[in-house]
Order: sequence, then C-alpha cells, then structure tokens
Amino acid sequence: MTDLAPAGTAPLSDDGRPGRAARAALRRAAPALLAYAGTRLLGIVVLAIWGAFADKSPHQLLSARWDSLWYTRIAEEGYGYTIHLSDGSVHSNLAFFPLLPALERVISAITPLDAADAGLLVSSVTSLFAAWGIFAIGDLLYGRRVGLTLAVLWGVLPVGIVQSMAYSESLFTALAAWGVYAALTRRWLWAGLFAALAGLTRPVGAAVVAALWVAAAVELLPKGRGRQAPPPLRLLAGVVLAPLGWLGYVVWVAVRTGSVTGYFDVQNGWGNGFDGGLAFAGFIGGLLIKPPFVGGLGLLLGVGALIWLAVRCVRQRQPLPLLAYGGAVLVLALAAKGYFGSKPRLLIPAFPLLLPIAVALARLRPVRSALVLGSTGLASAVYGAFWLHGSGPP
Repeated sequence: MTDLAPAGTAPLSDDGRPGRAARAALRRAAPALLAYAGTRLLGIVVLAIWGAFADKSPHQLLSARWDSLWYTRIAEEGYGYTIHLSDGSVHSNLAFFPLLPALERVISAITPLDAADAGLLVSSVTSLFAAWGIFAIGDLLYGRRVGLTLAVLWGVLPVGIVQSMAYSESLFTALAAWGVYAALTRRWLWAGLFAALAGLTRPVGAAVVAALWVAAAVELLPKGRGRQAPPPLRLLAGVVLAPLGWLGYVVWVAVRTGSVTGYFDVQNGWGNGFDGGLAFAGFIGGLLIKPPFVGGLGLLLGVGALIWLAVRCVRQRQPLPLLAYGGAVLVLALAAKGYFGSKPRLLIPAFPLLLPIAVALARLRPVRSALVLGSTGLASAVYGAFWLHGSGPP
C-alpha cells in the first residue's frame, strides 16, 4: 500500500479536535459537493419535466416503486412479509438488510415524514456524504481537482438517478467511501465502524471489510529486520468490528429461519446467488445469437470497459485497500446471478473504477473538463428519466 499519512484536514480526526478538522475538510470539499448537488438537481428537474409529459409522479418514481416499497414495508411492519409467485419463486423481505428501513422507521417516528419520504431524506443526505467521501479519497491520492472530478463523475453515472431514490445505494456508498478512507489513513476504529454499518446496509458490505483487512495486513507486514512492535489495539479492534454488521444480520436470519444457510436460501428464492458469472455470460451469449445483436454487443462492450478500467486502476498503482474494495464490488456485481437489469445499479458503489477517468479529465483545461462533465450530466439526467419511466431498477 502507498504510504499515506492522515490528511491534515481529515474529518475523521484522532487529535481531539474532530469538529475543527471536519469544518476544514468541509470547506475544502465544498466546491465538489456543490457540483455534485447540481448533478442530482439536474436529474430531478429532468425527471419532473419528463413526468409532466408522461403524466407520472416523480415523487412516486423515486420513493414508491421496486425495492423502495420493500424497504418501506419493513420500516412500517418489520420483517416477515413473503410473496409466493406462480413460477415457484419465493420473495421474502429478509433479503433486504436492515439499516435503511431502520433509519426510515426512526425518522418517520420523530418527524412528520412517512417512511417513504424518510427514505428519500436518507438518500438525499447520505448521497452528499458519499460524494464527500469520494472527494476525500481522490483528494488524498491525487489532489483536490481530481477529488472534485471524481465526485462529479460519480454523480453523472448513467444510472445516477438511483442516488436520489429511496434505495440503499447512497447510504451504502457513503459508509463504504468513508470506511475505505479511514482504512487508507489508518483510522482503524472508524474504518471498523463504517465497515460494520456498511455490512448492515447491503450484502456487498463484505467489500468494505476486505478493504480494511487488506489495509491491516499491509500495516502488519514486517518492515526491515528489526523486532516488530505488537499490533495496535485500535487496529485489532477495527479488524474484529468490521465484519460484525454483515455477519450479525446473516446469523439473525439463520436463527429466524431455523437454517444455517437461511439468508442464502432467501436470496435463492429471489433467484439471486453467486455462480462466478456463468448466468450473466449465458445471458449475454443469448443476446449475441439473436438479431439484431445490439443488446449483446452493448453488454459485451460494457463489461470489457469495466475490466479495462479495473486494469487501469492496478496500473495506476492505487493503494491495495482501494483495489480490494473496487475489485470486490466489481466481482460481486458481475459474477452474481439474478435480474441482470440490476447490474448497473449494483455497480454504483464501485467509485474507484472512475479514478483513471477522473485523473485524465483533471489534466484537461478547466473549461474542457467542465464541458465534458456538464454534457455527461445532461445525458445522465435524460437517461435516468427514460430509465425510471421504463424498466428502471428492480
């Protein structure tokens, strides 16, 4: 891992003055957060205009469709709801990790908001914290301009509109970004806490655990021939704390279902699981052998671009914890079976893959970089409105 000292304006301060450090870090990140917020505002405005012509409510599209309905039901009624479909599938709400619905339940209990609107509030706030964490990582590694570009790139992803939905992607990415940042700057307890919370948010929380464990392993590698000091207690505590969120929920589902493999059985009922990418490869192959072949070619090019970016990340010599996190998110997204229309959404937390692009854009003149990001943001907003009025995320 690159030897990275904690940044002087890091908000996760261990010097006894976290408030001052956070304020300084926020001032440094403010341009990136404003630019990112602009991408989200543009997406919502375009969605509202599209909805006016399509006679559909943007509010409903963002808060009351697909997974957001499952989260709302959990917040209002708890776990235990199951649907048996005619094809034999069994959809249980135990497939959804508990942190987002728990926050929705708490917020709706102490404010006038209902659970669905509480979910929108969580996404709105945590998307800004996610952009801040992504900026902090880019700034730490390559400087402020790359951090700003990286945060905006994350906002203008083709399916970036999901960041404004009552989904768990924004919450998870915020926890993941700050967990990875904490691991990079050796704030072990913070890293362990963020990893544990990420593990209570989505199954891919295991990727944040991997980042912390890789960082800890590198930290514990022998340095020279001198006698090694014992591992710091904070490091050991962070390593132990990190997987407790993910493991805790999986164990709870096992107890509730009466089966050691209870959680994985629930996922199997949804048609989800990990098969090394065989089902996805078969899906692409099926599209490639049927005219007009465009869908298969597009997916093949998309997967190739993702692999190329992953290789660029390695050649860019990103720190090992960042590579571990980004690689784990990519593998878990591409090598899982299930509804293949979900894969663009599942890749939203894979922000390290955007670093090579961010570095390249940051080398351009500011006007050219702004033109590229602005036009991409407009295209993303239009595509997001089209997507939510069509198939959308499942």
